[in-house]
Amino acid sequence: MSFEIALSGISAINTSLDSISNNIANSGTFGFKSTRANFSSLYAGTQPAGAQIGSLTQSIDIGGGALTTGRGMDAMIQGRGFFVAKDTTGAEVYSRVGIFGIDEAGYVIDSSNRRIQGYAAVVDASGVPVPGAGLGAMGDMKVPSGQIAAQATTKLQYVGNLSSDWVPPTAAFDTTDPLTYNSSTVSVVYDSLGSKHTVTQYFVKQATPANTVQVNYTFDGATLGTPQTLTFGTDGRLSPVPTVTLVPTPAPAGADPMSIAVNYAGTTQYAGESTPSVNAANGYASGARVNVSLSDDGSVIAEYSNGEKQKVGTIALASFPNEQALVAVSDTSWTTSNDSGTPLYSTPGSGLSGELTVGAIEQSNVDMTSELVSLMTSQRNYQANTKVISTESDMMQSLMQAV
Repeated sequence: MSFEIALSGISAINTSLDSISNNIANSGTFGFKSTRANFSSLYAGTQPAGAQIGSLTQSIDIGGGALTTGRGMDAMIQGRGFFVAKDTTGAEVYSRVGIFGIDEAGYVIDSSNRRIQGYAAVVDASGVPVPGAGLGAMGDMKVPSGQIAAQATTKLQYVGNLSSDWVPPTAAFDTTDPLTYNSSTVSVVYDSLGSKHTVTQYFVKQATPANTVQVNYTFDGATLGTPQTLTFGTDGRLSPVPTVTLVPTPAPAGADPMSIAVNYAGTTQYAGESTPSVNAANGYASGARVNVSLSDDGSVIAEYSNGEKQKVGTIALASFPNEQALVAVSDTSWTTSNDSGTPLYSTPGSGLSGELTVGAIEQSNVDMTSELVSLMTSQRNYQANTKVISTESDMMQSLMQAV
């Protein structure tokens, strides 16, 4: 009986050695989670029958160290959750390895060329993402390729201090004579084709009525619309805020007609220097995609040559009621089992999922010191069990010789 007991011990130790050696071999594998073999006793009725490996415990809940890469498409999950990818068969796999890239078709893929799953951005009729519109449908993450369409300017905001120390010019306003206006500012605007134009504002202090400034406009050097009057109160604040709409006539050649709403809210007339603080117009020229990066909330951001950035989607994370029941597969990934429960999808930092750290990768959580100690312990246990077998063999040989 002792012979079988010792054999069961050796068999269990071999299984434990498999777990220890796999941990050591993957100590440098990104996103790897170590396993531990749990010994349990064997009984034949009420008689001891040896030992066995009762279960394998995964250390999924223990995070690995952070390796800073500085790469915009690398991400590490801080806390619970798994990245979701689909392999070539369409099956979902779950991983902690956040090494991403873009394939030739524009899909976001992981280091094993599997397509990452996420929420698409909500877009308008022209395909432009709508800011603050929430999440779209979940599926393969794809970044649009090619040119981003131009957007015509529709709004121009100007905020500044139009000095109360200005002296009204004595000569009639003339764009070519700086002595006929007190200050000017140039704003860059775009038409529907993405062509660049300039809107220049000329500010002229008026003698009467008091505390008023007349604004004259030009579009690419040509007079634009009629002058507008800005009236300031004795407290130096603009009141009322005028409604100003500029319509370049004729419209730029080949482009849609333009209409630019100018907003002067916040403009003041205090003593001192004339200082513009905001001179911003919306709209932009067309541009080609030059880079893709991630943000901490999982957003996939496409950057274009015209300086624009667009959120094209959000990476999804999956969490499980019972992570320990996930089944490990190749490429540092897991699949579901009957005991793991249904995956719960969310965006990073919401629900049960942790936030992302961009520019970093999660390292293996293997504790090399503990594994080497376990290896030495297994060696002693193995030697002890072989000693039992050797001793029993000697006893049997002595018994046979005695007979």
